[in-house]
Amino acid sequence: MGVSSEVLVVVDGGGTKTDVAVISPDGQVLARARHGRYYPQEIGAAATAAALDQMVTGLLAGLGSPPVALAAVYYSGLDFQFEIDALRAELAGFGWTARQLLVDNDLFPVLRAGTAAPVAVAVICGTGSNALGRGPDGAVVRFAAIGEVSGDWGGGDHLGLQAVWHSARAEDGRGPQTALRAAVLNALGFGSMAELIEAYHRGAVNWSAFSSLPPVILQVAGEGDEVARSLVFRQADEIVAFATAAIERLGATEEPVPVVLAGGVVAARDPLLTAAIGQRLATAAPNATMEIVTAPPLLGSALLALDAVSAPAEALARARAELT
Repeated sequence: MGVSSEVLVVVDGGGTKTDVAVISPDGQVLARARHGRYYPQEIGAAATAAALDQMVTGLLAGLGSPPVALAAVYYSGLDFQFEIDALRAELAGFGWTARQLLVDNDLFPVLRAGTAAPVAVAVICGTGSNALGRGPDGAVVRFAAIGEVSGDWGGGDHLGLQAVWHSARAEDGRGPQTALRAAVLNALGFGSMAELIEAYHRGAVNWSAFSSLPPVILQVAGEGDEVARSLVFRQADEIVAFATAAIERLGATEEPVPVVLAGGVVAARDPLLTAAIGQRLATAAPNATMEIVTAPPLLGSALLALDAVSAPAEALARARAELT
């Protein structure tokens, strides 16, 4: 299929995959593809840009190589300005970025997919966790989100490790007994924590395997296990801490602020976690409203691109229909 008119390139690169699409200015999805995990925090800006160029040029070639009016590129791990600048510099040499190039953290698409309100906050709790606040004057509140050194707790990787930690202590007597132990061992395929710990020490199990454990934690917590419930409640506390801190830093405590939640941990809409977040948010920020977004972040990238070219409401609605 050949396309003669200008197109927009939109990208969302997360911790597990890279989504790329080519859309028309009227919101039609012309081509899209999903690729593996390629993002700057892991492989560097140059390698990320090279991998993305291959993905994008492949899609454009299939459309007859139409001119690109704008490229909107959002990646996980772009937490500091120097990281944004580095990726922008690497991307700037490609033909499809020549006209207009937007580069930023992947929280911006999450926020846009959830709301167009001028004052809003997004909190993502997936593989990791992070937050972003946007004010009416264009002010943006960010968090470093690089782990415990920047004050972070939670997200899938960290929750999984916490489940293993409690299970190890339950087996050797240093901690309370918990149904998490049997559930973790079953999920990871081991007969005892001693076996799991030895396998980890030998390199037969990577810590990334623990990122599969949040659904196990939520299930065990829902069955009443106190240790698992404590992890769920702590995660709720952290999500609300992100949101309220962003609202306060924006000076928006008296305004009705949408708080958009996204990421695999919250997108599951677990009743216990969802209720805990809602209750804590209502207490800490009474004017805030909570919205869980399950639409793909690529939708947010597309909406931001369409906003940048002043696309009409009909184009935004079409993109939402085709990418949700």
